[in-house]
Amino acid sequence: MEKTDQNKLADLLELLTVVAFFFLIFVIYAPVSIWAEERDFEKRSRFNMKNIYDIGMFYEQLTGSYSPNYYEAMNVVNSARDSLLGDSLYVGEQSLTLFGRQYKVDINESFGFNYDTTFGFKSYRRDTIIDTTVQIIMYSQELSRNDTSFTQRKYLNTYMNDPNFIEVIGEEPLERVELVEYYKTFIPDSSTYSCPLTGKSYIVDVDNENKKLKVVSPITRQSPYKDQRFLIFSLKSNGHGEINDGNRSWD
Repeated sequence: MEKTDQNKLADLLELLTVVAFFFLIFVIYAPVSIWAEERDFEKRSRFNMKNIYDIGMFYEQLTGSYSPNYYEAMNVVNSARDSLLGDSLYVGEQSLTLFGRQYKVDINESFGFNYDTTFGFKSYRRDTIIDTTVQIIMYSQELSRNDTSFTQRKYLNTYMNDPNFIEVIGEEPLERVELVEYYKTFIPDSSTYSCPLTGKSYIVDVDNENKKLKVVSPITRQSPYKDQRFLIFSLKSNGHGEINDGNRSWD
């Protein structure tokens, strides 16, 4: 009987050891998972704040003043970009009518490029270029004789207009791979104005007299965020910072 009790006790200890082992793993990795989630929310929130600030700056460039209303600024800036895409000559002083209101905007020639690079991710692609190499004869003043050289077909007219040009003696098709830089542009929308952690709107503070703009997280130390996770842990945040007159608190 005692042996049976000893076996039961040994089994119980073994079970407790296994449970303790898994609990230890849980205690180690659960917080790591929560911290990663906190960093992800922080990154997304700060990305939104940057875009809100950039929208405000573009709106000021277009109209001459800041707007405390993000949706108004967003619609004017996006509409100006859409108009420029539809008509490349849509620059200078223009008039935009949105929701029954008319806006006088001044669109700089670099506005489209600045918009695409600000609200875009730099990417690269490899393009296959089909070209033709042309072998030509030019008279060389330095050598005092005819000289053979190679050029691309698209530059041939430049050489042919040169008084030292003699003739074309051959052409050869050429295929090359070229690395092209471009931007994957996205359009800021209403979701940008909502904190991904709380769903609350960001605080936009404008000072048109001193030409200042500030964007602040809706989470503060006075009003922190806390969400219970796994019964004994919590996802927490004391705020994601602010952008004040171009200065980011997290830099």
